Parts: sequence; C-alpha cells; structure tokens
Amino acid sequence: MAPSTESVVHVNFSNPRSFANKFRSHLKETFFPDDPFRQFRNEPPLRRTKKALQYFVPIFEWLPKYTFSMFKYDVLAGITIASLAIPQGISYAKLAEIPPIIGLYSSFVPPLVYAVFGSSRSMAVGTVAAVSLLIASTIGDVVSPTDDPTLFLHLVFTATFITGIFQTALGLLRLGILVDFLSHSTITGFMGGTATIICLQQLKGFLGLSHFTTKTDVVSVVRAIFSHRNEWRWESAVMGVCFLLFLLFTVQLRKRLPRLFWVSAVAPIVTVLIGCIIAYFLRGHDAIQTVGHLKKGLNPLSIGYLNFNPKYLTAVVKAGIITAILGLAEGIAIGRSFAIMKNEQTDGNKEMIAFGLMNIVGSFTSCYLTTGPFSKSAVNFNAGCRSAMSNVVMAFCMMLTLLFLAPVFSYTPLVALSAIITSAMLGLIKYDEAYHLFKVDKFDFCICMAAFLGVTFVTMDVGLMLSVGLSIVRALLYVARPATVKLGNIPNSTLYRDVEQYPAATSFPGVLVLQLGSPIHFANSTYIRERILRWINEEEDVSSPKGTNVEHVLLDLGGVTSIDMTGIETLVEVLRNMQAKGIKMGLVNPRTEVLEKLMVAKFIDIIGQEAIFLSIDEAIRASQFSLNVWTQKDGVDKDHVPDTKGLL
Repeated sequence: MAPSTESVVHVNFSNPRSFANKFRSHLKETFFPDDPFRQFRNEPPLRRTKKALQYFVPIFEWLPKYTFSMFKYDVLAGITIASLAIPQGISYAKLAEIPPIIGLYSSFVPPLVYAVFGSSRSMAVGTVAAVSLLIASTIGDVVSPTDDPTLFLHLVFTATFITGIFQTALGLLRLGILVDFLSHSTITGFMGGTATIICLQQLKGFLGLSHFTTKTDVVSVVRAIFSHRNEWRWESAVMGVCFLLFLLFTVQLRKRLPRLFWVSAVAPIVTVLIGCIIAYFLRGHDAIQTVGHLKKGLNPLSIGYLNFNPKYLTAVVKAGIITAILGLAEGIAIGRSFAIMKNEQTDGNKEMIAFGLMNIVGSFTSCYLTTGPFSKSAVNFNAGCRSAMSNVVMAFCMMLTLLFLAPVFSYTPLVALSAIITSAMLGLIKYDEAYHLFKVDKFDFCICMAAFLGVTFVTMDVGLMLSVGLSIVRALLYVARPATVKLGNIPNSTLYRDVEQYPAATSFPGVLVLQLGSPIHFANSTYIRERILRWINEEEDVSSPKGTNVEHVLLDLGGVTSIDMTGIETLVEVLRNMQAKGIKMGLVNPRTEVLEKLMVAKFIDIIGQEAIFLSIDEAIRASQFSLNVWTQKDGVDKDHVPDTKGLL
C-alpha cells in the first residue's frame, strides 16, 4: 500500500552542516531576535550608513520630520516638567544624602543625552526616590555622608558611572532578558516597601530633627524618631502638614478632573516657592531648616573624582548594578506603557543604551543616577509632548535656573521637600494591587510581600533579592515540573484534548495518548520519565474487565520546542521500559529542531521511522490497525488507514 502524500515528513540530512547551521540560527533567533543590521544589509552603502545612523541615534530619524506645531506642544510640556524637576531634584538629592545642587545638575545634562539617543517620545528623564535611597543606604555602609561628604559624593559619581557602563553593555549585547527577572509582583512589593520607608524617613523633616539614622529599616527609623523627641518642632510639623494637605488636594483634583493635571504638576514648585518666602521672612528661626547655599553655574566636570579604591569598590559596584537594573526596569516599563497609549513602539535595547550613555556622561558632569520616573513622564505625556524635544526644553529651563535662580532655592525649607516626597511616595503604595495579586495568584502575592517586608524590616537589597529569588524558584518549578496530560478524542471530531478538562473526551482501547507541553532537558527529564510510567500504570489499573492492557503509547511532542542529550536519554529509557512490557511507543508531530536532534542521536533508528506520525488521529488509526481492532469510525473506511512505513 502506497504511503499517503500528506503523511510524509521531508527532513534532509544529506548535508552534514545542516544541523549545525540550523542550531546557530536557532541560537541567534533566541538571543538576538531583533538583529538591527538585518534591515540594512541589502541597501546601497550610503543609504545603509544613513539608516544605521538613524537606528542607533534616533534623533536623526525624528528631527528632519520635526515641525513648529510639534514644538509648541513640546515647549509647554518641557516647561511643565521643569517646574516638577526643580523640587524633585532637590528633594531626591537630599534623600540620597548628597548636596541639593547635584539634583539640579542631574536634570540638565542627562535629558540632553536622552533626547539624542532615546527612542521614547513620552519619556521625561530625572532622578527617582527609590534609587536615591538605595544609593545612600548601600554606599553609606562604607562611608558616612556626614563624616566624609566629599568621599561619599565621589563614590556616588563612581556608582553612577558603573551603572552607565552596565546599562550600555546590556543594550549592546541585547541582554534585556535580565530585566525580566524583576516581575510585576517584585516591582509592586519593592516600590511599596521603599515608599513606606521613605515616608517614615520624612518625619525627620516634618519634625525638624537635626539628628537621624542612616539605616533604612522600619525599626531603626522609628527608634531614631522617638529617641530624639527633644528636637521635635511643632512649627515645622504644622507647616509640613499644610504643605502635604495642599499637595494631596491637587492629586485628588487631578484624578477627578484629568484636564487639570497641570495643577498637580506645578503644585511642588508652588510649595517650594511659598516655603522659600516663609523661610526668608523667618530666617534665623531654628524651627525652619532650609536647604542652604546653592551656587550659580552649570555642571562642573567630575570625571577626575571617580574613585575605584578597592576598599570601597565592592559597595560601589553593588550599588551600581542594583540601581542599573531597577532604573532599567522602571524606565523601560514606563516607556512601553506610554508608547502603547499612542500606538507606538519603543526599542528596549536602544533604551538601555540611552540610559547607559546618559549615566556615563552624567557621572562625568556632577550628576547621579537618572532614569525615566513615572511621575515626571506622566506629566510629560498629559502635557501633550510630541517628541523628546520636551527633554531639551526642560534642560534649557534647568540651565536658566542654574545660571540665575539657584540662590533663590537656597531658602527652600526641608519640611517642604519632605511634604513633596511624601505626597509622591503615597501613590506608590498600591494596596489594591496587592489585594488583586492575593485574589488572582497566592504565590505572586507571596513574592510581592517578600519584597515589601524585606525592604521595610531588613534592607532594600535584601528585600529585592528575596523577591527575585522566590520568582526564580517559581520559574524553576514550572521548568522542572511541566504539564503532562492524557488526551482523549472529542466525539464526532478529530480533536484531541485533555481528558480532565474535557470529561466527554474518550480514549481508545489499548492506546494511551500523552501530551508533553514543554522542552525536555536535564531539569525535568526524570520527572517526565516517572510521569509517563505513572500514566501507564494508572491506565492499566483502570483497564476494562476483559483485561485490555496498554499496548501503544503515543507522545504528542508538538509543544516540545527543544530537547537536550539528557532528554534524549530519557526517551531511550522510556522506550526500553515499554519494550520490556511489550508496549510500542510512537512520537507525534515532533518539531524540526527536536526531530533533527533525535535523528543525529540515532534515536529514530532505535524507535523506527514508522513510529513517527504527523497527527494524533493518524497515529491512532495506525495503532488500531496494528491491533486489528479497527472499526468504521466517523465514516472512515478501513481502506483509508495510512501506511505508517516511510513517514520520514
């Protein structure tokens, strides 16, 4: 009987390099799926150079298309985010235990770099609270910011430089997969824990304390607050509460009336200006502590201050790498979110390079770590920005501030900065999101709480590592314990589905169909072998009273995307075990990569080419025909049973 033409699988192994070439192609598609050079290769040299330049330096792509009407929107957005960047820059610099002027410097140079290399149109560059606190706590373990502020600041610049190098390397090597280890649950818990700690630390400003702890856990912060009760100032507390209520009112106003987003956007700068006026008239009063002197002038060069002393290098590298990953996770996620709203696309690898370059340049020009903060980017988006030119406008406004207005902000009360930080942090404690995780997935909730409790009661890096560790354990459990299901036939169809999900699905006497839904490798091969044998034993235990045993086991490999040598050996062991019991094994719909490896490993020679099938229905027919129990089914005659020989 001639084989059916639809049943023939064409696999050519006449060329000994075929498998190696396909394997290299598979690796390339896995790790470098978006090859940036692919789109340029067939172009003329000049056009290829132009396109490559536009790809790696996005400003050359959007600037020639830029119009004056777009510029009007970008000017409005740039001025708006500049009004937010000034108080945030000063606030977060104080949070990082560095001079406030560094926060203003960090909103001048990095936005210019991002405007050249960034791919997001809605991203607004700036400092973030979580990273600021993490830098302060990590580097503060080796150098005190109060005892040796100069060395501390130099180490902050060095950590920023390492952050930039790490981020640029990830982008060039296209290893954005590392950022994916920070799951949504981890970010939610980490941000919530960090926001809680930051809010508690702002009690120092609200109460007008002069002495405080450098530790970040709840116990140490609360102990520091109550151990210095003699320093509490009611004047500072009243001013802080008034500022905080005003800021929270503007936030609620924005939620109820989205068109008035600009009210909450300018509220921080209004708070700072009012605080400066009050502090100016109350200067000399001990209850009102101010930022202190802010000198005029643009960013001084700091490349000569980078400190790679081995004594501090471990802490600096640790701070640089952790903050690099956090900055990338927040910046890329925010950029993608706003891009989706505008039906646009952002390139994660180009964003990594842009973040890395702006932090490298920033470390050379007296800036500390910057990324794409959510609050500033949301204001930029709502203000109607059209391109990265809004960052250029913001940088220009910051330049004017540094040249002419910096001394004005010297009177900024610390309590006003504490109110600004607290109002921003309260929005990061997402109780509803944690409750949603609890309802949907208890393990995700545990990951979230591990980050939250670790950050609040131990340290920020410990909380982050605990949460990431749990996420990796969960992923390993999925890898090591893949789903293996028994399939049955849906009546009056050729569909085969999980019998537990579809109780009406029926099996055929003497035939067991199992579906393997994951790659077979060293981590799960033992479990898969034991699961297959257990299915066989369970099937034989519930066999019919006539004593019909399992005589054919069909493994559906359509979901097995890859297999390693351990997995192949596992299939060999399963086959031998079945042969000892007189059971025949068949493979259904193996993917090309898997089939090639089985061919090279000689497994196909062991099992026989006649045991490879294209579909479950075809394998069932062949199995029933060999059992001589074939009857007419669904109008298909016995004469239509395909010849199983020569399927390869």
